Amino acid sequence: MSNIETLIEGLGDLGIELSVKQKEHFIKYKDLLKEWNEKINITAITDDIEIDIKHFLDSLTPIITKLFEGKKKIIDIGTGGGFPGLPLKIFNNELQVTLLDSLNKRIIFLNEVIKALELKNIDAIHGRAEEFGRTPKYREQYDICISRAVASLDTLSEYSLPFVKVGGYFISMKGSEVDEELKEAEKGIKLLGGKILKKEIVRIPNSDIIHSLIIIHKIQETPTKYPRGGGKPKKNPL
Repeated sequence: MSNIETLIEGLGDLGIELSVKQKEHFIKYKDLLKEWNEKINITAITDDIEIDIKHFLDSLTPIITKLFEGKKKIIDIGTGGGFPGLPLKIFNNELQVTLLDSLNKRIIFLNEVIKALELKNIDAIHGRAEEFGRTPKYREQYDICISRAVASLDTLSEYSLPFVKVGGYFISMKGSEVDEELKEAEKGIKLLGGKILKKEIVRIPNSDIIHSLIIIHKIQETPTKYPRGGGKPKKNPL
C-alpha cells in the first residue's frame, strides 16, 4: 500500500487537513496509478514522494484561489492521469467534475479510479476539446475550466474558454516563467470573451517548485466560430 505522508505534510503547510476517507482515496488512487502505469504509460512520475508533490499537491494548489468551494461545475481539459480534476474532487466532493482527455486508454484508467473510489458526479470522457467546446451539452456550461496541459496559453485559451459560462473562470496551471506567454495570449483571450484577472504564484509544499496559476475571468460569450477545428488553435494561435 502506498504512503501519502508527503501529501499530508504538504497540505498541513497550506493549513489543510484530510479526513480519513480522503486519505484512503488518495492511497487507493496512487496504488491504481502505479499499477496501471506498468501496463500503459499514464505518467513518467512513479516514485511515492514525487507523486505526492508533482501530482497531488500540485493539483491541489488551486484551492488557495477559494474558487473551488461549494457546488461548482468544473471541467479539466487534457486531464491525463486525472490531474488536477480528480484530486480536487477528492478534496471537495461537492464539485461536479468532467475529466476530458484525447487518449482513450487514460479514460479507461480514470473510470477504474472513479469506480474504485465510488465517486459520484464525476465523468471521464474521451474526446478533443475543440470538438466538445462546440457542443451545446458542454459549451458555456461550466463555472470553471482548469488545465494543467502543456500547450501554450494562447492555444489553451481557445480550447478552454468556450466551456466556461459568463461569470466563470478559466484557470491555467503553468510554470514560473509565464509573462511572455501572457503577453502573447492577451489579444486572443479578449477575443474569446475572457479577461486576465491575475497571476497567482504558488510554491508547491515540500519542494522548491514554483508554479503560476493564471486566472482568467469570462466576461462575455465566446463568438460561435471558436474554438476552430483542424488543429488551428495550435498551428495558428489567435
